[in-house]
Amino acid sequence: MVDLYPSRVKGNPSILERKDPVIHDSTEKDGPLSQQQLDDYEKNGYLFLPNLFSGEEVKVLQQELKRNMDQNKGSNEPHIVKESQSEEIRSVFDVHQNDEFFHRLSSENRIVHIAEQLLGSQVYINQSRINFKPGFKGKDFYWHSDFETWHMEDGMPNMRAVSCSIILTDNYHYNGPLLLIPGSHRYYVQCIGETPENHFEQSLKMQNIGVPDHDSVHWLLEKGGKIDSATGPAGSVLFFECNTMHGSNSNISPMPRSNVFFVFNSIKNQLVDPFANVSPRPEFIANRTNIKPIEPVAMDLTKKIIAAS
Repeated sequence: MVDLYPSRVKGNPSILERKDPVIHDSTEKDGPLSQQQLDDYEKNGYLFLPNLFSGEEVKVLQQELKRNMDQNKGSNEPHIVKESQSEEIRSVFDVHQNDEFFHRLSSENRIVHIAEQLLGSQVYINQSRINFKPGFKGKDFYWHSDFETWHMEDGMPNMRAVSCSIILTDNYHYNGPLLLIPGSHRYYVQCIGETPENHFEQSLKMQNIGVPDHDSVHWLLEKGGKIDSATGPAGSVLFFECNTMHGSNSNISPMPRSNVFFVFNSIKNQLVDPFANVSPRPEFIANRTNIKPIEPVAMDLTKKIIAAS
């Protein structure tokens, strides 16, 4: 397969124009998003939807968040990632596979139908995780494009995936919210350096390979004109394009910042061999087996599933 987006280069990196569409032949007739929302997503590379889940559902989400955290404290399983300088949980991966509640949540029609509309096809979960950023101790996530890593280390061929971040705790400007550069999804920033085998063992704690150089980030900021922060109440949802440049600061406030994160990939964009010529990352990071389209279901998270949708 031809590599449309080479990276992990020597010398000076280049900034390449995107070769894939952002919206895949969808209009407002194809899902819940209005044409204005589709246009905003195509322009900026992300869309923030306040209060997509009700206050009562948020209470359940927060209870399930605490349950999951309590269950995984002290675990040394590979899919439980700790902070680099403490035993605090940073992320719990593969929650759509190993947790019944979050499995149900990953099929919720309010988020799945939006993903299908943005990607113009049926979708499946390429990756899922809960990110915990506890007060005082939650460390930063440096600037990066998810697609660069998914392409080079997982073998995602094209930019036809969208990340869905369900905010589980109120996001303020001071507790390490996600930061995004508008319009950055239109450009592919090559990164410097070779990819070592089993790079994920270090990169999930703190990423050093597959991150952009300072000049490239500055160039994207000049093009985008600003940095946006995904602040809002628990129950809001952020959809952001797989190539959008984003990151977050450390959380030195007392207020935790947590979210559940589903990566919806087009069923037409399944993973191939990694383009960095390394072994594929484990299944809990990048799903490649038993792939099938999600069947969306309508549900009230405080009750049982309502109906197929």
